[in-house]
This record gives sequence, structure tokens and C-alpha cells, in this order.
Amino acid sequence: MTDPIPLNPWPLYDLHSHTRASDGLLTPEALVQRAVAHRVDVLAITDHDTVDGISPARDAIARLQLPLRLIAGVEISSQWENNEIHIVGLGVNCQHPGLIAFLREQSDRRLARAQLMAQRLEKAHIPDALEGALALAEGGAVTRGHFARFLIAQGKADNMAQVFKNYLAKGKTGYVPPQWGTIKQAIAVIHHAGGRAVLAHPGRYGLSTKWLKRLIAHFSEEGGDAMEVAQCQQAPNERTQLARYAQDYQLAVSQGSDFHQPCAWIELGKNLWLPGGVEAVWLRFPEIVSV
Repeated sequence: MTDPIPLNPWPLYDLHSHTRASDGLLTPEALVQRAVAHRVDVLAITDHDTVDGISPARDAIARLQLPLRLIAGVEISSQWENNEIHIVGLGVNCQHPGLIAFLREQSDRRLARAQLMAQRLEKAHIPDALEGALALAEGGAVTRGHFARFLIAQGKADNMAQVFKNYLAKGKTGYVPPQWGTIKQAIAVIHHAGGRAVLAHPGRYGLSTKWLKRLIAHFSEEGGDAMEVAQCQQAPNERTQLARYAQDYQLAVSQGSDFHQPCAWIELGKNLWLPGGVEAVWLRFPEIVSV
């Protein structure tokens, strides 16, 4: 039995999306226009470890007079118990010196990891992976997604799921363990930049129920503010289960498509609604929308 879909008493919020500044395929201008086309009222751009997409998105909204409110965001990579965990920052000050310095360090870590990934692929007789990934990143933050697109273009796989399974997942040829900082550090830099910290897509880390609860408890204990409970695609009842965990750990809740590119199953604003009995992050922390 699937969760009932309640009526939404508020504007449509999509608080997790990506542009070409990281591993999205759309420019910031194209992303905000697409958001309006899909009736999104409030959009957060949350590129991986960069805020470079925010300013051009704001410029496009003003120039085109789009009926869209933009939340400045970022998705910070961190580590916990040998798992890569993503923390979304909402309502951050993109000019905050501490955030700028931290994201510069993240960029250096990304490049070092990319170099090691390319070396591993080279040994597997797949040359020029770094150059290919950097070209696809177009000056933005290089990610495993760029390596995946390069490998698909080289005929090594047919789609993203296949290329990750065969080359880029843990234990595979091109995988390199990340060297990110801690969840505590990610939360701290978001708070120092005036934002709120949100645990991103907790159902995607492949954790057992026991370990997922440990992750949420740790996130809450370190000062986290909210967690994502609603996405475009989820297992049956996952949304209501995550909402219960949020209540258990006194966290606000968020929703986001995690949009990267136009496709049939993940789209801006698609199937985003919150179960009853929870407090939306934009209601508990209304300042994130006014930044």
C-alpha cells in the first residue's frame, strides 16, 4: 500500500537541484527557466561543493523577470563511518569567507581524487579519463558523474547505472575512496555562512535501518537542522518512514528532486509533497527563503 498524497497548502518547493557548476547538464539560466515551466515556486540550487551557479541563476531570474524565488544552497560531501554522506546547506551567504575557503579545500580534494581515479582507469587500459572528465565539467566541480559520462561516451557502458556498477562503485576499477571532512565540519561551515544544514537523501546510502538511525542521530547531535524525506522516486512507504525518523530526532523536513538533467523519472518539482505531522524546513527556518 502506497502513501496517500495530501493536498499541499503551500507553494511548490524543490530544495535540491544541480547545474553545470557541478554535475548537472543545464546552465543556471536554463535550470531556473525549467523550474518555472514545471511550476516550481521556490528553488534551491545545491551544486556539489560549489556556489558558482547561484549568481548567474539570480541574474537570469531578474533579467527574465521569472516568478521564482531562489534559495542559495550547496551540497557538501562529508564522511561518516566509511560512508560518503551529503549535507545540503540552504540559505547560505555565498560570499562568506569561511564558506569560500572551505569550498576551495573541497575543490582541491575533488581534483586529487579525480587524478587517482584516472590513474586507476589508465591501468585498466582506459586512457585520458581525467582530460575527458574535466572537459565535461567545463570548469565546474569535477565529480564521478563526469567520469561516468566519459566512460559512456567511450562505449564502456550504456547508462549511468551500468557504468557506476561496473567501474565507479566501491571495489570497482575506477573507484577511489573519498577524503572528505566530517559531518560536524560540514554543519559548522553551513551555520557559519548563515545557512541551515539538511541531511541529503538518507535513503540512498544503502544503510540498514540500524545504521540509518545511527546516521540520523549523529547528524542531529552535531547540530543538523533538517533531513530530506521526499524525492521524485522512492520505495513504497520510505517517505513516511523517513518522516517518522525526523520526528524522532526533532529534525525539520525537506523535499527535493536532486535534479541533474531532463529525464522521465526525475524532474523538477515532480512528486514532491510532505507527509502529515512534520515541520517543513521553510516553516521552521523561514529566513532561508528570505536570503
